[in-house]
Amino acid sequence: METVQTSQARECDVLIVGAGPVGLAAAIELGQRGVRCIVIEKNDRVGHAPRAKTTNVRTCEHLRRWGIAGALRERAPLGVDYPSTIQFATRMNGYPLARIENAFFCKPGAHPLYAEHAQWVPQYLLEETLRAHVATLAQVDLRFNTRFESLAQDEDGVDAVVSDGNGQHTIRARYVVGADGAHSAVRGALGIDMHGRGALARHRMLIFRMPGLADMHDFGPAVMYWLLNAEVPAVLGPLDRDDRWYFSFTPKRDDDDPVEMLRKATGLPLEPEVLTGGDWTAHELVAERYRAGRVFLAGDACHLHPPYGGYGMNLGIGDAVDLGWKMAAALQGWGGPALLDSYETERRPVHDRFIQEAVINYATASERMASSGLEQPGAEGDALRREAGPRIADTKQREFRTLGVVLGYRYAGSPIVVPDGSAPPPEHYSDYVPSAHPGCRAPHAWLGEDDALFDHFGAGYTLLVTAGAPGQADALAEAARAVDMPLTVLALPDAGLRELYGANLILIRPDQHVAWRGDALPGDPRALLDTLRGASREYPLARAA
Repeated sequence: METVQTSQARECDVLIVGAGPVGLAAAIELGQRGVRCIVIEKNDRVGHAPRAKTTNVRTCEHLRRWGIAGALRERAPLGVDYPSTIQFATRMNGYPLARIENAFFCKPGAHPLYAEHAQWVPQYLLEETLRAHVATLAQVDLRFNTRFESLAQDEDGVDAVVSDGNGQHTIRARYVVGADGAHSAVRGALGIDMHGRGALARHRMLIFRMPGLADMHDFGPAVMYWLLNAEVPAVLGPLDRDDRWYFSFTPKRDDDDPVEMLRKATGLPLEPEVLTGGDWTAHELVAERYRAGRVFLAGDACHLHPPYGGYGMNLGIGDAVDLGWKMAAALQGWGGPALLDSYETERRPVHDRFIQEAVINYATASERMASSGLEQPGAEGDALRREAGPRIADTKQREFRTLGVVLGYRYAGSPIVVPDGSAPPPEHYSDYVPSAHPGCRAPHAWLGEDDALFDHFGAGYTLLVTAGAPGQADALAEAARAVDMPLTVLALPDAGLRELYGANLILIRPDQHVAWRGDALPGDPRALLDTLRGASREYPLARAA
């Protein structure tokens, strides 16, 4: 039996296991709030595999809040103005079928519904952006090549045993966040099972370099080329500078050679330089619970789904944001017990909705849309392609035009959100209706050129005043000071904002979701704040008149 060195446990507020996008996002959310974190990662995170390739609108809004959206744009290898087009064709030398423009809303420019456009960028470059920012945070200690081994916890904290090049040692933390992916060692140590459908299908990925490939076809630039032929249906796309591409297909046999399949799928005599590759399996799984005492799970450690719609990494970053500000509040003393309890209550329904959408999209993967008739020459083939094109474009809108999912989720039933008796906005995968209904993301508005309303929200709670409410802001600020709850008062009397938000007074959480709204404060502002900070589990449902 190995001896664990315990002469002096290293201490921190939060130990984060995993330095992928989710772990790094948690470190930023906590570190910028002054929370001492140690982040450990068993790997060095160097490689060509892209994993995710879309940083969506909501995640880019978080990057804006952290002050690093511009840094990500600068790393985008294809350029910010590269079109996020999805091209459907039979092969790269075959027939065009359909196109979807501005997939994921990557097109630059001011938009009335969001503060930041999405960015097509490989995950490893997003990780570089996050790591560079983490390096500026004095409260965060990032350690690679350090493996989580085990943990034990008591009512005051967690002792985690980790190993690195110097052997094993213990880290003492108030909380632990398991952001260590699909095969989470933290989840395993807690004995938490995943439930749902596993191993839906196997896919094979190839990352390769092929100079000149962008000029070997007539379809123009795109981020994805869906190749819908019966022989090898597949997806191909540019990944990085220096002619680096990705290729994905579903193998019919174990020995299907990805380079040979690339040639068949594209119809081109390619001689690629293989950089990396491998198989991956699509799952539909959710953890039975996201918390055990002082240990929490986030990202792929607690939910897995097919990667159709670009949800996975972005969903995990949303977990990190939700958990991060709440954990900081608990550590700083103003967050009550219901605050951390609300993490799973809020995020699980969001996960369920996003997973449902991903599974729907998976049902129309390339191998399920391909047809031999699409390559038939002559008038009969032309007729089939004319019929198929609009059907393909209409079907795949659900995967590539999804503001209703990305921005339209809400925290219904949360113990730290006060309902106001109004009807929530309708849910739709594409159509997003801005709403300040409690639990929703606060509606975006431009106040000037590149001056978003979000930019004026505080790091803690924000009271947005859109119409006259004499003395109300002072009363709430006094109640917040009494419990050390950070509150920024943002007085912007404006008829347009009043109409957009539907109330004179709106309390907005640190994550830019609406916690409460009303035309006047309730008789006991302290009771309202106690609910929002998780110190009270009950509050009247109807808002003050």
